[in-house]
Order: sequence, then structure tokens, then C-alpha cells
Amino acid sequence: MSRVYNFSAGPAVLPEEVLKEAADEMLDYQGSGQSVMEMSHRSKVYDNIIKEAEKDLRDLLNIPDNYKVLFLQGGASQFFAEVPMNLMKNKKAGYILTGQWAKKAFAEAKIYGEAVELASSADKTFSYIPDCSDLDIPEDLDYVYICENNTIYGTKYKTLPNTKGHILVSDVSSCFLSEPMDVTKYGVVYGGVQKNIGPAGVVIAIIREDLITDDVLPGTPTMLKWKTQADADSLYNTPPCYNIYICGKVFKWIKKMGGLSAMKEHNEKKAKILYDFLDESKLFMGTVVKEDRSLMNVPFVCNIEDKEAKDAMEAKFIKEAAAAGFVNLKGHRTVGGMRASIYNAMPIEGVEKLVEFMKKFEKENA
Repeated sequence: MSRVYNFSAGPAVLPEEVLKEAADEMLDYQGSGQSVMEMSHRSKVYDNIIKEAEKDLRDLLNIPDNYKVLFLQGGASQFFAEVPMNLMKNKKAGYILTGQWAKKAFAEAKIYGEAVELASSADKTFSYIPDCSDLDIPEDLDYVYICENNTIYGTKYKTLPNTKGHILVSDVSSCFLSEPMDVTKYGVVYGGVQKNIGPAGVVIAIIREDLITDDVLPGTPTMLKWKTQADADSLYNTPPCYNIYICGKVFKWIKKMGGLSAMKEHNEKKAKILYDFLDESKLFMGTVVKEDRSLMNVPFVCNIEDKEAKDAMEAKFIKEAAAAGFVNLKGHRTVGGMRASIYNAMPIEGVEKLVEFMKKFEKENA
């Protein structure tokens, strides 16, 4: 078996150790005589799996008791609607637009009430995070919304916005568990797991208890009410059982690796290797201002003025990289270029070997 270095933005690389454990337990999970894929979500065995996953996540993030942890279906995109449905009491919310996913959440919120654009980095193709230290925030906003790490454009908030007392809602899909975070600074934190934690199909939401009420927008489906899910401990209906089981294994792997502080150090080392090369390369260049660079998603392009020649060189690089075992380096369809997503499970040697290949490609195509 020969495994490639997978730089996909999601579904993304998972720890090999976790995949091997899951393979060993595929036919018989801990003597139960069945796979986790087959067992009832109402069984004692599965109840232990989901409860242990929640406990490990609470340990990793030091989640206070007054926050609920929900394992839900629908992914982060469904949450674009769930947030206004559950929080838009005054039917007015503020959004900071720093990329495609924040824009989509903003557009969804407009269906349910007034969505106010508080700041945006669209003027420079979302290549930076706007200054959010003193935003003009209307007092009657129900919440302020951000996408904390922008998968497509490769930016990351290093300082959270000054919400001036308003609830902060954050989509952390691409940076979930990549570094320590203070959950108490948020009202709602959520993310799709397929980038840094597990297989696609689960969104994990961490929600302050006082925000989980029956006071939701009229017409909100029962399934999309946070109170429905919280009251049932994420078991109102059949959850994505196997995917949650894998998430639980990843939580244990992160703990074994030393927790979130160790994970951040590991990710900083990887990112530095790639960013240092991009900063000195003559053929390749990064697209994000240095102070706002993501540790998780690194977009880059060929530094060629002629568009036709640039597109041809980038296509050649992506093709030759894939042949050499470096896959999914093509940038998002909306922006082009290249992107290396270097999530927690990407080993340092994967980034080192990618840079080695890029140096060779540059020398051959100078």
C-alpha cells in the first residue's frame, strides 16, 4: 500500500493511527460482535461512545458546564440557517465578510431577517482580515457572526472582533482543534468536522445554555431547533453514528499528541516551512498578508504576469505534483491557483517533501 500526501481542504487527511484502529474494529467493536456502523444509537455500547467523545472534547477545549455540546447532521452549511432560526429574536444580525463561507452565511441570514454587513475584506479579494477592534455595531443586533478561518482564501482571525457586548457566533470548521481557544468568548462555536476532525456528515456545535430556548423563529423545523437536540443529548433521531465514533478517536489522538497547545506548536512548524519557502521563491507566491495567514490553509499562485502562461504553469504543477504523490493541491474553483491544506493530521514530513518537490519544479521550470 502506498499512501499519498493528501492536501485536500475537506474531506481531508485523518491520522493514520485512527484509521488503523477503526479498521481493526470494523467487524467487531470491543467484543460487541458488530461494527459501529451497524449498532443501534440507543444501545448502551453506542451511548458510551458518544458520551466519551463529548467528555474528551470538553477536556480538550476546557468547555464550561454552562455550554452544551451537540453532534448534529447537516454540516456547517445547514448551520448558516440554524443560527438565525435560533438566535434572530430582533430579526437583525451583523456579519463580517472575509470569504466565501461568510458570504453564504450572510446571504442565508437575509432570508430570516435583516443582515448587516459590519466589515468586509472583499476589496482585496479576501486576502486579509479587516480591523474589527472598533466596529460600528447597532445596539439591536441579535449576534455578530464570523468565519474564523477562511478555507478558500487562507486567512485567520488572530484577534476576535470587539462585539461590544453582543453574542459572538463563529464558524470554526477549518481551524477546529488546531490550537487552544477560549470557549467563553463565544455564544456559539460550530464547525463541520470533515476538515480537521473526522469524516464528512457531522457538525459539532458548542452553544451557551442560555441561547438554547423555545423562542425561535416561527416555522423553524423541529429538527433544527437547538433545544430539541440539546434536550435529547444529540440523539433526537439517528445521528451519524460512525462518523461521531471516528471524531471520538481523533479527540483521543489529539490528547495523546499532547493536547491543543502541542497541536498548535506542530501546526506552526509545518506552516513555517511552507510559508518560508513561498516568501523566498521566485516562481511561487502566497496570496495572503503575512499577519493574517492561516496555519491550516495555504493558498499560493505562480508569480507570472501573463495569465495564459500562469494558468499553464499552475496546471502543469498540479498535474506533476499529483503524479509525485501530492494530491488535491488545486485551488478552490472560485479562485484558482493552488492551495495546500495542512490540517492536524498532515505530518511535518508531508510539508517538507512538498517543499522539496516545489523547489525541484521551480528549478526545472525557471
